[in-house]
Amino acid sequence: MIQSTFLMEKIMMPQKISNYAIIGFVLALFLAEASFARQRSRTRRSQRVRMQQVQVTSPNGNVKLTVLPNAERLTFTVTLGDATVLDPSTIVMSLDGYDLSAGVVFGKVQRYEINETYPWYGAHSTAVNRCNGARISLQNDLSFINYILEVRAFDDGLAFRHVISGDERASRVPDEYTTFVIPAGSTVWYHDLGGHYEAEYDKNDVSDVRPGQWAGPPLTFKLPDNAGYGSITEANLVNYSGMALEADGRRGWVMGLGHRQPLNYPYELRYGRDEARRLGKPASAVGTITTPWRVVMIGRDLNTLVNSTIVPNLCPPADPDYFPDGIKTSWIKPGRAVWRYLDGGDRSFEGMKEFSRLAGQLGFEYHVIEGFWSRWDDEQIKEIVEYSKQQSVGLWFWRHTNQLGTPQAREAFFKRLHDFGVVGAKLDFLDHEAKEVIDLYEALLRTSAQYQVLVNFHGANKPTGRARTWPNELVREAVRGMESSSLRERARHETILPFTRYLAGHADYTAMHFGERRRDTTWAHQIASMAVFASPLLTIVAHPQTIVDHPAADVIKSIPAVWDETIVLPQSGIGELAVFARRTADTWFLAVMCGPKAKAIRVPLSFLGEGRYGASLVCDDKEDSAAVVLKDSTVQRDDTLEIEMVDGGGFIGRFSKQ
Repeated sequence: MIQSTFLMEKIMMPQKISNYAIIGFVLALFLAEASFARQRSRTRRSQRVRMQQVQVTSPNGNVKLTVLPNAERLTFTVTLGDATVLDPSTIVMSLDGYDLSAGVVFGKVQRYEINETYPWYGAHSTAVNRCNGARISLQNDLSFINYILEVRAFDDGLAFRHVISGDERASRVPDEYTTFVIPAGSTVWYHDLGGHYEAEYDKNDVSDVRPGQWAGPPLTFKLPDNAGYGSITEANLVNYSGMALEADGRRGWVMGLGHRQPLNYPYELRYGRDEARRLGKPASAVGTITTPWRVVMIGRDLNTLVNSTIVPNLCPPADPDYFPDGIKTSWIKPGRAVWRYLDGGDRSFEGMKEFSRLAGQLGFEYHVIEGFWSRWDDEQIKEIVEYSKQQSVGLWFWRHTNQLGTPQAREAFFKRLHDFGVVGAKLDFLDHEAKEVIDLYEALLRTSAQYQVLVNFHGANKPTGRARTWPNELVREAVRGMESSSLRERARHETILPFTRYLAGHADYTAMHFGERRRDTTWAHQIASMAVFASPLLTIVAHPQTIVDHPAADVIKSIPAVWDETIVLPQSGIGELAVFARRTADTWFLAVMCGPKAKAIRVPLSFLGEGRYGASLVCDDKEDSAAVVLKDSTVQRDDTLEIEMVDGGGFIGRFSKQ
């Protein structure tokens, strides 16, 4: 029986092979026909919509983004006049595993213009939002998914985003791998993600950056032959994961959303690896997917970059139900704050009352109190709030965000602050760019707005302009600031930050220290940092009594938190020198922070208005870094100042209209 079965299989084997061959042949015909049908469909679409490049040009005609006529892979270039800002760079937008940017059918292009101004707390008091835009209709020829690539070109940069319509009941998973290819010969400044956004900056030729190197935006670069500058970041991050950049070793920086970014030490320390693994998966989104704007700030000089408002321009204005007058709403008040943390002082209840008294004596508007406030009873909180109000000082209370994860917890916390009259909350330890963390930012801002409480985020991601939408966010950290005790080369670091991290928006560096923590910088440098590191909440680290007793106290007390006008003077160089002229009303300040090597510069005072100004000057003491030299004089706009600074030195001058 066994032999009979074996013989039967031998006889039937050719028939089986024949059947398999027929099936394979039919399948091959089917696949060929399907491929041919797709090609015919693509050809018909190509005939219907001719593949042509789409160019969006800034209002002044200098900045151009060109989407190249490549249906197989969306590719773009960026230019500033005759200079190349980005070499051909590929866009990669995927949805549920479909690469929407490969095999693309171009549709109609809808063009538009925006021309508006709005009040702002930044380098200047009025933001200008002027751009040319285009909505490019596209279809992926494999999935037949339709979407919009939207582009805007400003005189100081460009931005693009994807809008993919969808059913509100459908959950889909987006991801992006768009590459920004920086021209050969460019110099880049970037920091890694080991400390999340609290890291020092490296400087390299773009061709020398090794593959796999991560960078937290903004990533700033200087084009070869002094052709200009660029800085890559994102805007309007909401309902999506945050973006970082990974070097490909070929001058390209590839987008990586929160799930793909390397685990940073602060997050692992506070939440552990298991929680990090949970967030290491692409996040889903429901309904229409609108990505954040991918932004390249562009300018011939550093003044253009520092004065750009492209990041908030790309965000919606504030909801009038919460903010009837936008950032001018009565309870949105910028100001300077004292802070007992790094420079000693009595942390008892009575000690904190003394800090509030000193804040009032200095004319500072706020007092930030760390977590020990939670040990006070209700009567003590009422007492210190009332006492501080008598000094014209508002209080901020610190809180760990792991205690605010539910709507009920947020509601209870912000209601309690509001009922006690506490004006602000310092919210700490977010440390991740996963979508659910970004969602938490929005929830915290919304609930705090309902109770008219101001917000300072610490352990945070870079800002993306959402302070235009939520002006109750006065500041966020996302910077390696004065808290870092291990930072040794502070002069270099502090002259890089104005042209990198601060391009994204406000930062809580906690400026001005006169003790050992200032490292290789002088007292004059530290005072100048108050004017250069401007933010709507400007927290000062020096003990307030030290400021009261300081020989330059009169100048220090007069430095505001926000400015009407800013001019970055041409002597500035990243990591070498930051030279800022800033105006508040009729008073100008000239603030200079020197890098690690001494500098002598001549500064024409042409930024001044007509007439004469009383000048109060704070200069380096060449013999003692822990001292200053004070000078008073009268000047006018056709005068020139000669400023000599030591290693890590600085200068600040106040020019008051007479």
